[in-house]
Amino acid sequence: MLSEQSLQLIDIVSHLGSFTAAANKLHKVPSAVSYAIKQIEEELGVVLFERHHRSVSLTPAGAHFVKEARIMLKQLDDLKRETQRVANGWQPTLSIALDNIVRADRISVLIADFYRHFTDVELIIRIEVFNGVWEALSTGRSDVAIGATTAIPVGGAYHHRDMGDIEWAFLVSKSHPLVAIDRPLEDEELRPFPSICLDDTSREIPKRHTWLLDNQRRLVVPDWIRAINCFREGLGIGYMPVHLASPFIRAGALVEKQLATPLAASSCCLAWNANKMSPALKWVLDYLGDTEKLHREWLA
Repeated sequence: MLSEQSLQLIDIVSHLGSFTAAANKLHKVPSAVSYAIKQIEEELGVVLFERHHRSVSLTPAGAHFVKEARIMLKQLDDLKRETQRVANGWQPTLSIALDNIVRADRISVLIADFYRHFTDVELIIRIEVFNGVWEALSTGRSDVAIGATTAIPVGGAYHHRDMGDIEWAFLVSKSHPLVAIDRPLEDEELRPFPSICLDDTSREIPKRHTWLLDNQRRLVVPDWIRAINCFREGLGIGYMPVHLASPFIRAGALVEKQLATPLAASSCCLAWNANKMSPALKWVLDYLGDTEKLHREWLA
């Protein structure tokens, strides 16, 4: 079998374009390098280098070999480093899924604090919506989820910590015809207007919607920023978390209305895969704190 040293030798010769230059770099005699290359070519059954008077150049087969060999060398190097990290109790990456309901300003603070504490663990942040958060955990795309809502819809070794309830505000634009109705709104009055819904990012677990009446048209958007724009333009109606909607309500850009059948508060939690516990994951769980701190920093 070709060894890592063989792949490195081919790479060095192709880069320097000379057996002599490669020999000088490796502190060998040119004949030893030339002989080693010849042995590799015989083992492969192909010629990798065209020999010239004072230099060598790759054949088409040689160019292909070098391209793939460089990929393999990088993979071998990554494998060594990741194995060393695992042996020392470190995971090479920590993946965090955040539901779109959490405060965006806290994400950058978490990232900055994590990278100040860990110098050899990569942090992967995924923004998910509704059941997409649970799917990220169940498929292994993420190790921990912040802001997961409702009951756990998947099985497995998942632990969770309560983050408190999410209160919802029913919103319309300041110029919407529903603004003039000074009483709790009935379903029949709401049904003619599209419901602004976030797109659940799950692909395997059944999708959820914030709020949707029977036979009501949807307006599906990817995040709350786009939802706010649609609310303000009067393109639809619907619910939004109070902690995200409050600044726009106070500014008069959106109007909160009461419904005859209001949406109940939603439970929210921090969830993680107990089988993927690592020093990095433990640090994140400690950093995020208890229920009161989680609610104050991520949902208030």
